[in-house]
Formats: sequence, structure tokens, C-alpha cells
Amino acid sequence: MIEFDLQGSQGGFAYHYAGTVAEKTLLALWGPSGTGKSTLLRLLAGLAQPERGRLVVAGETWVGGRRPLPPQHRRIGMVFQDYALFPHLNVRDNIAYGATGAARVAELLALFELEIVATQRPDQLSGGQRQRVALARALAREPRLLLLDEALSALDGALRAHLQDELAAMHRRYGLTTLMVSHDLPEVFKLADQVWCIEDGRIARHGTPEQVFLAPRANGRLSLSGRLIAKHRSDVVWRLTVAIGQQLVDVLADDVDAAPYEVGDAITLSAKAFSPLLLRGEVRGA
Repeated sequence: MIEFDLQGSQGGFAYHYAGTVAEKTLLALWGPSGTGKSTLLRLLAGLAQPERGRLVVAGETWVGGRRPLPPQHRRIGMVFQDYALFPHLNVRDNIAYGATGAARVAELLALFELEIVATQRPDQLSGGQRQRVALARALAREPRLLLLDEALSALDGALRAHLQDELAAMHRRYGLTTLMVSHDLPEVFKLADQVWCIEDGRIARHGTPEQVFLAPRANGRLSLSGRLIAKHRSDVVWRLTVAIGQQLVDVLADDVDAAPYEVGDAITLSAKAFSPLLLRGEVRGA
């Protein structure tokens, strides 16, 4: 069980996080960039200190005693988006850094299928292999708490899906409590037991992915969020090209509707959706 109530400010950004995470939960932190998701992970890891509050993990006080428990004494594993591997160490030595023993290193090399590259340095590995090394190193200390800061976001779709499966299996195998920052909604539904929506340094909503994202809506509208990547005049109307995930959608707009938007703006497309057409798989040539 993780219990915390942490308050403070960082660089002019004020936060107040309060919550409880049950043991063996995989919790997704969701919300726009800059709202404080990574700040919460850093506070839990001891890489940043709150101005006041308490943090108790499995009955052990990490924050709120005479002095905060130093990061090196907290049983946490953390994986960053850029992996943060030691470039001068090979795969085996990266995993061994902070490991509980040689047997643990051998177990993780086998689990993540890294034995064949154990003597190679990070710059000799593929992106997927580097991600496996980062995950293995995070587990080498036998952590109580695993923190993932957009750990899979730099990977392409197929590799990302494969590593999501590995991450889910690893979470179950070791009985971990995992907090994961993600901006990928399918990833959240695939992996998370619970979701916290972070807004302005607060936990604004929480629940299962279904409770948070699929709550009944009476307006019958379909809303898709994307970013405007092109804006061109076409005869008497404007053609706005919006990137939604990996898809491009063209929208026609008159002068009044198109005027407020510039390339790079975030845009939400909204339409009536009482009877949408659902097709299996990808639509080619659409």
C-alpha cells in the first residue's frame, strides 16, 4: 500500500497530490503535458522533495519523518523515456548496477532475452533492446515500486505493442506496484487497473479506464483530438489537415470557421455519432 499527501511548488508550478495505491496495482497517470505527472513520479522516487506532506510505502515512512528517506534507500525502479543507460557499460553491467546479486542479473538477462547482447554497449543495441535493458535494470533492485515515465513512447507501434505485453507479464510475475505516465489511450486500456487524471498539479479524476473514459454521455457526439498540420485555400473554402494519432483527416471550413486556427494548434473534431459505421482493421486508401 502506498499512501501520500504531498504539497509544494516547483519552478512556479504548485501541486497537491493526495491518494492511496493498493499493492500490485498498475496505475496510469494521464493528462496533458506540463500538468505534473512526471513531478509526482520524481516526488515518489525522492528526486524532488515536497515542501510538506507524507509518503508511506508498505508501512515504511519515506517522507514525513525526521528527514526524507534518500533515493538510494527507497526500493524503487524507474525507467525514463530516454532510457538513461550508462553508455560506457555493457548490457550485463548496466543491469548489475544496483542489483541484489549475480543470480538476479542472470534471471533478468534470460527473462528479457538479452543474453546474446550481454557484452554489448547501449550504442550497439536497437531501440527495443535498449528499452528491455532499462526495464531489466529497474527490476534489478527488486523494487517495491516501479515508476515508468513514458517509457515506451519512443518506440514504433508493433514494437511498442510487444513490449506492452512484456511489461504486463513482468508486472504480474514480480507482483509489482507500478505507476506509469502515458499519453497513449490504447496503452492505458491495455495495461492499467486504475487511472488518475492529473490537471494543474491535482488528481482531478480517478477510477478504472472504463469509469474515467467511457462514462455515459448523453450528447451523442463523437470527439477526436488532434493537431493542425496544414491549412490551404481550396476554391471558396479552406482545407484543414488534422493529424489524429497516425491518421490525417481533411476538414473543409469557411473563412469564419478557419480564421482562428494556425498550423500547430490543437484541435478537437466533434460530430454527431449516434450510429457510427464500425469496420474491422484498417481502412486503406481512405
